[in-house]
Amino acid sequence: MAGPSRREVLALGAATAAATLLPSRVFAASPTQTPLYGLSAFGDLKYAVSFKNFDYVNPDAPKGGTFNFAPSSWVFNQNPQTFNTLNSFILKGDAPPRMELCFDSLMASALDEPDSSYSLVAETVTIAPDRNSFTFKLRPEARFHDGSPLTAEDAAFSYKLLKTDGAPDFSIPLAHLADAIADDKQTLRLVFDSKQTERLILSLIGFPILSKADIEANGFKGGMRPLLGSGAYRVGKVAAGQTIEYERVADYWGKDLPVNRGQNNFDRIRIDFYLERRANFEALKKGDVFFREESVSRSWAIDYDFPAVKEGRVVKREFPTEKRPRMQAMALNQRRDRFHDIKVREAIGFCFDFEWTQRNFFYGLYQRSQSLFELSDYRAEGKPTAAELALMEPLRGKVPEEAFGEAVMQPVSDGSGRDRKMLGTASRLLAEAGWKRNGAFVQNDKGETLTLELLTDEEVFSRVLSPFVENMRAIGIDATFRIVDTPQYQRRLSAFDFDLVVVAFQFSPTPTKDDMEQFFHSRSAAMPGTRNYAGVADPAVDALIDAVGVAKDRQSLVVAMHALDRVLRARHDWIPNYLNANHWVAFWDMFGFKEPKPDYAFPVETLWWLDKDKAAKIGKA
Repeated sequence: MAGPSRREVLALGAATAAATLLPSRVFAASPTQTPLYGLSAFGDLKYAVSFKNFDYVNPDAPKGGTFNFAPSSWVFNQNPQTFNTLNSFILKGDAPPRMELCFDSLMASALDEPDSSYSLVAETVTIAPDRNSFTFKLRPEARFHDGSPLTAEDAAFSYKLLKTDGAPDFSIPLAHLADAIADDKQTLRLVFDSKQTERLILSLIGFPILSKADIEANGFKGGMRPLLGSGAYRVGKVAAGQTIEYERVADYWGKDLPVNRGQNNFDRIRIDFYLERRANFEALKKGDVFFREESVSRSWAIDYDFPAVKEGRVVKREFPTEKRPRMQAMALNQRRDRFHDIKVREAIGFCFDFEWTQRNFFYGLYQRSQSLFELSDYRAEGKPTAAELALMEPLRGKVPEEAFGEAVMQPVSDGSGRDRKMLGTASRLLAEAGWKRNGAFVQNDKGETLTLELLTDEEVFSRVLSPFVENMRAIGIDATFRIVDTPQYQRRLSAFDFDLVVVAFQFSPTPTKDDMEQFFHSRSAAMPGTRNYAGVADPAVDALIDAVGVAKDRQSLVVAMHALDRVLRARHDWIPNYLNANHWVAFWDMFGFKEPKPDYAFPVETLWWLDKDKAAKIGKA
């Protein structure tokens, strides 16, 4: 699964510039022709220009030690089970998680604010009067790891390269970038075509800056040669597909910036790759892995009773999840003609018996997912408000009528695993869609059997979802379960070569049009490598995504997201399944960390530190 982007969080260090640097209140109303040290989509920036460090860090955290952990989130083309390239910014190949730690960006997010970005490589940003261009003044002290200066030419080159050759995570948001211009060594202008949304810039300022000289000399392809970076870490020891270490850069150019205080504390961040969850868990038990987040309820309920836990050397605890909209669902690929009919998609949804699965497999630890934006204010509830209807009424007759009533909820079973009423409803829906029983399976008027392959690279899903497959077979769908190796799985996902897959994502706390386009817009449906796994291509959905893009304040954004959520749920493109409202983690008791954790991210590898006294007590000095 993929999760949110983990950008390094740095901000302005020159308090002497306070007189000329102004905060942004509402982004759309930010002053033009004025150097700004931060941008926010809605509301005030939390931190003033003179702040010393972010509130969620320990500015006096000691440096040192190795943090060997099992990543529970990743971005771009990254893979937690294996890797065959060190280029994390292209579509081809599988890169290791946390490659982004090696690269700096123009600005970066604060983890305790939903949508604020502060100066990093760029000391200031100035908005043009027409708001179609942004001028960034880069810090002259910024350096790549080889000591060469990071200039506006490198930044301009990077944006153009990512637009033409980057993965869709980059190329889609950059579609409206008309030009990236280096006016001089320290001045970069990003110029747009006037079709961009106002908040697009907040996504682009977190993109990695690459070395033009390095790319021109060595290319921008896959392979095990790391790209030249400028961040707090560089690539160290590498064993292809097995291990990667990131080494802290001792002379990192930005280490003394105020927001960098208390971060990037480990000398080495190490990731060992395991094809199976059990092997990863055993590595934690042995002490080879120091931190692990559990994602299997059965394991969390019964496996964490090994001696080190009982002795207090390993801590088992829960941390609250982030205040970000979360989607965990099964995607039905509508690029397959047999899934075009909404009744077929709805029938398949009736075959998933959450209540039985919760009792028999989940130990009562999960919640049923209803929305594609769970755990957030963007989940629609009840009937549409007047403001929501104002957006939806022009679409009446173009979207399912269900969207105008109570927000669509997933069916509740009798918990038997074979709820006759639910399966009867599913059979009726298939018949109404033209699929009639002929022997063991249903067929259409062409004599074609309704087939469905559930594709995964996770063995654990074969146990949890086999009853779902059996229920589909019970109503006449020739459903099968297929497990493939991770590289093949990633290739098939990128090429949309599947019938049904299970995915989980976290969105930005303040979703943008570009976020939504990746998953639900017609433009991404035919573009390999996007997250539009269901193949949603509906002008009505596109119109609601446009409404998300033009929202002027948080209230109007919530309204637009509610309307989008209602329509997507009524279309049954995705089958919401289940979610966990907390992080289940276990770690060797050798670390220090500040509580509470920040609300919008949980990057333990950059926020925690080695506590030598604790480590000595458990024999991990």
